[in-house]
Amino acid sequence: MTTTNLSPVITTYFDLMDGADKALAVEVFTPDAVVTDNGRTYRGREELLDWLRGEASAYTYTSTWVGSDETDGVAVIDILLEGDFPGGRVQLRYTFHLAQDGLIRELSIAA
Repeated sequence: MTTTNLSPVITTYFDLMDGADKALAVEVFTPDAVVTDNGRTYRGREELLDWLRGEASAYTYTSTWVGSDETDGVAVIDILLEGDFPGGRVQLRYTFHLAQDGLIRELSIAA
């Protein structure tokens, strides 16, 4: 699957999340961004850093892109994760809402 139809900030987010220091991904979010992941909500860059350094970095996994679509500043991406987390395999839906400046203002991650 190619990601060329997605906004650059989204591909940058996934590139940074695949890297060694996931905390670098905080730079692609607006200062007041909101992330909901695994039933928890994180607001602002300080809480996002806690999420990136904690829960978002807790497991190792591989990812397979299943599908993606972006329209009017909202991108929906389905990804299959396989790794050392409980259950070992899950398909997640990432829903991004972009701000006018092109940064991510909201991200929801749900099974």
